[in-house]
Order: sequence, then C-alpha cells, then structure tokens
Amino acid sequence: MFRSRSKEEKAPTTKVTADLSKQPRDPEAPKGRPTPKRSEAQTQRRRASSGTPTDRKEAMKRQREARRADMARQREALASGDERYLPARDKGPVRRFVRDFVDSRFCIAEYFLPLAVIILILSVIQVQNIQNISLLLWLGVIVLIVVDSIGLGFRLKKQLAQRFPDAPKRGAVAYGLMRTLQMRRLRLPKPQVKRGERP
Repeated sequence: MFRSRSKEEKAPTTKVTADLSKQPRDPEAPKGRPTPKRSEAQTQRRRASSGTPTDRKEAMKRQREARRADMARQREALASGDERYLPARDKGPVRRFVRDFVDSRFCIAEYFLPLAVIILILSVIQVQNIQNISLLLWLGVIVLIVVDSIGLGFRLKKQLAQRFPDAPKRGAVAYGLMRTLQMRRLRLPKPQVKRGERP
C-alpha cells in the first residue's frame, strides 16, 4: 500500500517540473545577473568574433610576432625576387624592369667603393707622386661615374616611356641609379638577369 502511494506522489511532481521547463521564461523575471549596456555587449561580441586579445601584453606579443614574420618573408622575397612580399619601394613591373635593366649592364658606379678604398690607401702614402696619382684617379673615377650615370639615366627613361607609357614612373630612374652604386653581388632584391641579357 505504502509503495504504490509513494509512486503516485512522485509521478505528478516530475510532470509539473517538466511542464515548467517547457514554458517560456517571463521577461520580467530576474535572471541572476545584471543586463550589460549595449556598448559593452557590442565590444564583447566584436572581441569574440575577431579573436582580439583583451590583454595588452598579449596584443603587443602578437604584433611583434606578426612583424617578425613579415620581416622574414621580406628577407626571403629580397633573396628570391618574389613580388608578393617585397617592400613597397621594390614592388611593381616598373621597378622590376628598372632592376633588370641595371643588372644586365656593366656600370662603373658599382666599383665606386673598392676604387675609393684603393685611392684612400694611395693618398695616405707619403710620396708626392703617388698622392698626385691618387688625386687624378679620384677625379677620373667621379667624372666617369657621372657620365655613365647620365647616359644610363637617359636610356632608362626612354625605355620606360616605351614600355610603360601609362604606368606611374616617378622615382624609377633615381631607383635605378641608386642600384648602380651597389656591387652586383650585394644588391637586394638579388639580380634576376645575367650581364648582357635583354630585360
């Protein structure tokens, strides 16, 4: 008798709780926490969607890592000539053509540094004739570099006008002349053409 009654008592209570859970919550009933302001809720949603770190140290760490990865990609691109990761000053078909145009030619300016070192050593020697020779060499090297650079600049400007009539060419000639001052093996991005090869 007692067992059957206890079963009967339990059954309706479970039914009632199940019915209560199915019913929608009253909007005016307390939910156990304060409602956040709209601005706070929006910032929380943005952070959750973008994955932005809330901690300032974490954000700085991520920035450093991203910068390091970018620099590594740029170094690889400078060595391989990959256009996608090159610095902004080296990007584009105009700059690529300028590099190939300069790299395919012999330029006196690329030997400026070794010649300058030799002339400096000669000028240190305390012999009048050698010092005179070093001075003449110095003047001769500067004149040859200026003449060669002017000729290269005119030829490069003409080629750019023919090949890229509509593309912006501002600073392209100066970019090429600066490249001539670097020794071929030290140039970055690395030369992609051989000497005498048509760009």
